[in-house]
Amino acid sequence: MNLISIVGAGPGAPDLLTVRALEIIKKAEVLFWTDSLISPEIANLAPKNCRKIKTSSLTLEEILPLLIKESKEGKKVVRLHDGDPCLFGAISEQICALTEAGIEVEVIPGVSAYQATAAALKKELTIPGLVQTIVLGRSSGRTGVPKNEELDHLASIKGTLCLYLSARHIDEVQETLLKYYSEETPVAIGYRVGWQDEWLTIVPLKSMASTSKSKNLIRTTLYIISPALNAKDRRSKLYNPNHNHLFRQN
Repeated sequence: MNLISIVGAGPGAPDLLTVRALEIIKKAEVLFWTDSLISPEIANLAPKNCRKIKTSSLTLEEILPLLIKESKEGKKVVRLHDGDPCLFGAISEQICALTEAGIEVEVIPGVSAYQATAAALKKELTIPGLVQTIVLGRSSGRTGVPKNEELDHLASIKGTLCLYLSARHIDEVQETLLKYYSEETPVAIGYRVGWQDEWLTIVPLKSMASTSKSKNLIRTTLYIISPALNAKDRRSKLYNPNHNHLFRQN
């Protein structure tokens, strides 16, 4: 049976790989990895005799024949994606083509940058009575988004908004967000989260664009816009002694 493993490499740090992901990488005979987004430390976890193919400069039409060829030769092929491959990973088109070629695909999830950012800042993104919804999205940019998913719609929810792939359009992003969030709403900015040169900060929304431009952030940057980042003295019902549930009866 021909099987290709699409593996989530997480945000950057090797120790944020899942156990399953690590086990699969260590057995790889051929590793396809996005070298512009994935740390060499993670690629180097593959065996020394593993053939490593960098894909940052390749098109889908160049990658697919190689994936199919190596798999049909009986090799253990691993396709390594940054973060979680199910988020902005362009895996659907790969899976469709591989399935048509008679190759089975498995997908191994990974830690996403928004999770790693919240953890590094020691912040919860869902605070009782304040915000209970997390939206993962992006600005329109060059590739566009569906009309009903434009930033105006996402921001109007006023939940915890996590924006990927948006640093190049930060002026327009800030202008749109200020229609719905107050200018003092905290914004977490995470650059190369999980890498050795990781940079994290929290600024008010009104300073989101100026901070980004002062650090020359144009890629590998995540924004989390949320009142949860400033939450204090908010308590959930889960551990409240006055709250009964299935496993705790008063």
